[in-house]
Amino acid sequence: MESKSKIMKQPNTKLVLMSGLVSALAIGGCKHPSANREAQPMKNAIVAGEAGKFCGWPANNGIWRWDNGREILVGFSFGDYVEQQGHNLKGGSDATLGIVSRLARSMDGGRTWAVEDPENFVGDEGVATECPGGVDFEAPGFALRVVGVGYHGSQDPTGSFFFSNDRGRKWRGPYRFGALMKDANLEGMALTARTRYLATGPNSCLLFMSARPSGSVLGQIATDKSFVAETSDGGRSFHFVAWIVPLEDPYRAVMPAVGRLADGTIIAALRRRDVANNQATCWVDCYASRDNGRSWSFSSRVGQTGAENGNPPGLTVLKDGRVVCAYGDRTRDKLFARASADGGKSWGAEVVLREDFEPDQFGDHDFGYPQLTTNERGEVVALYYWATKDQPQQHIAATVWKLENRN
Repeated sequence: MESKSKIMKQPNTKLVLMSGLVSALAIGGCKHPSANREAQPMKNAIVAGEAGKFCGWPANNGIWRWDNGREILVGFSFGDYVEQQGHNLKGGSDATLGIVSRLARSMDGGRTWAVEDPENFVGDEGVATECPGGVDFEAPGFALRVVGVGYHGSQDPTGSFFFSNDRGRKWRGPYRFGALMKDANLEGMALTARTRYLATGPNSCLLFMSARPSGSVLGQIATDKSFVAETSDGGRSFHFVAWIVPLEDPYRAVMPAVGRLADGTIIAALRRRDVANNQATCWVDCYASRDNGRSWSFSSRVGQTGAENGNPPGLTVLKDGRVVCAYGDRTRDKLFARASADGGKSWGAEVVLREDFEPDQFGDHDFGYPQLTTNERGEVVALYYWATKDQPQQHIAATVWKLENRN
């Protein structure tokens, strides 16, 4: 991959909210909003976009928040825009052809954004080494970025990670996951993890990862499965904990979006696909663990994500305990959200976050991959990639809205 040092850095120009408001039904949580309730305004913002460039896949890159969500940082992939069949990105999904990783930061809860390109980050060709330990997962400015194989800016079949103690401005790494991929459950598999984790103490952290069977061909959709890994010695070593979905399950189950409820339950929304049936639509399932990731049970079907490999979910837990999940549907060309008031066991009506997507001349429906968080105003912030008639090149966008109060 081309080093970032050879790529012109872009100025940290702030991008302001798009004009106008998009009205949508309020999300009530596990029931249809009543007709007499006032609709909640949704504010759309451009997070990152540039003429001649393709920006995509926030769900592959990570999201972080500080100061109760006043400061938000999101990762995305970045490369030259080429309108073609499939991804409108030079090299397609091939991480060796100029795809790099960028960050976008908001200091006002998602209203305005600035693009950053930190040194010693994913794509800077650093050689992974063993981590000496000492990582403080509860440090005030901590951020962790996981790298796997074949997913838009990384090529590392055994995986590695970067971490930051200053809110993503400077990064250390890459570091190996020790002997994790030599575990009997994972040996011979390729790590396809994106960035999902829950700190459980200063020296301990749960990582929500995925792996694909040996013999899978890069570029082909495999029946990847999600699992939990753990470190309890400050990143010096990692061990396998459990599969979220059993290996014998016939469907793809990747890209867990996770949250922890007030009672300690961990919930994970998973991207699902019937790989054997190319005509089948894709979907999102929700699973739960009540023993800190040691065992998992199915909770509910969240929603359909359509054809063309579907979409992964974004998920966040609100202060009042409600769970919000967002996902794109590539058949309906819309981005949706649903809310749950019972920890993911059931879900309220679908709410449309965006419906102005404009396919390219080849009819490709390349959008979505949302990340979700909340800001200091109690609003939900969805980050995803999108294209419209006025802005046809894929860019990173945000939708900010507030759920109505619970009854």
